[in-house]
Amino acid sequence: MLRRKIVPAVKKTVSRISVNIEYAKTALNSKFTSRSYSMEALAATRLDRFEKSMESLYGSFSNIKDPEKWTPPPNSGGHHGRYLWTDAFGVVNFLTLHQEHSKIAAAAGSASASGSSPGPGINIADKYLILARRLVETVHDILGRTRDGKARLPGATDENPLGGGLRIGKLDETGVDGDGQYHHYLTIWMFALNRMSLATGDPTYNRQAVALAQAIHPRFFVNRTSTRPRMVWKMSMDLATPLVPSEGNLDPIDGYVVYRLLQASAMAMISCGSGNMGSDKGKVLDEEIADYKRVMERKGEHFVSADTLDLGMTLWTCHWFSDREKWASKLAERCFQQIYELFEIDRYLARNIKYRLAFREFGTCLGIGCHYGKSADAERSIDLRTYSDSIIESWEPYMALSLRGDGDLLADDLRPITRVMYSSALIPGG
Repeated sequence: MLRRKIVPAVKKTVSRISVNIEYAKTALNSKFTSRSYSMEALAATRLDRFEKSMESLYGSFSNIKDPEKWTPPPNSGGHHGRYLWTDAFGVVNFLTLHQEHSKIAAAAGSASASGSSPGPGINIADKYLILARRLVETVHDILGRTRDGKARLPGATDENPLGGGLRIGKLDETGVDGDGQYHHYLTIWMFALNRMSLATGDPTYNRQAVALAQAIHPRFFVNRTSTRPRMVWKMSMDLATPLVPSEGNLDPIDGYVVYRLLQASAMAMISCGSGNMGSDKGKVLDEEIADYKRVMERKGEHFVSADTLDLGMTLWTCHWFSDREKWASKLAERCFQQIYELFEIDRYLARNIKYRLAFREFGTCLGIGCHYGKSADAERSIDLRTYSDSIIESWEPYMALSLRGDGDLLADDLRPITRVMYSSALIPGG
């Protein structure tokens, strides 16, 4: 059981966390700012902090008078201001804001939650659906085109704008860290489109996700039709050349799970008469799903990494089926044991925060958050929440500094991804 050592371990790390927090609190009221700073900011509700972090990337939401005319500011940290991973989480976070404000409105017995009016005929909650749509459209228009913006990516057309995939959005065009296409970024974007369909009731987004899935899938496979196919990590912008031929640890499972989610939605839309995807009855990704399954079988038992982001995303991926499929429940169990080793045996939270990466740890929080309440073991659920809360608490003062702009432990190039992942860690959505 995870609970057996949590109390002594947490006690041993409290002093280090407290030192870190006190340092940041001092900074908030010292030379980093000439103004007094209320520490009430650190005690703000999770929704308040979630919104503030999102606004640091996408601008003040209260100042958006007409969401339909909103253009996402170029703050996502990539080429022309767009980065696929960051904006995929941005879309899902907008849907979370829609959900949270809908709850507020329902509790208040009003069609509009608190806040300034977003425009005539639009309530506060629905504003976030429009912002999510505008972000989707902007990403497709920028990352679905060549870097100069003059043409769609090869394979894309006006009828199928995602037929050429979506660029990562790297700042450099070439080189070791140059632009291209990542499978795991593309599957996260497919997921965001799928959630758009579920949130809006519009099947268009899931159709786009399916089209993207079909377009990129064969490009990331080697010996696809064999009994032992494998995948590549990174492809060129035109999907013609492997840039990193090694196989990503999570890519096969990501594909297997996300493609199944897309297909399930397509089938549901067919059954309710809104899919319009032909006579296949929604089973549009059967071949692709079978490919991922063969890769998973070839690789055998999935390697569970101690990297905090990889660990968190593995938890996120397997949680979709962990309550009904053995492979997923076994994988979740191994992730839980890795979390225990990381936080209790390796004393991860006692490490100097200067040598940790916030956005990767927020990935762990996201993965843990997806399993709240799923475990029949009440003590385990408590432990998982404690780990997640401890991560967020250790970074909270630094995030307050970063969002205020009075000093920042975050590297410039990691600031956007850190802020969007911080929101997702506070309130896991989707």
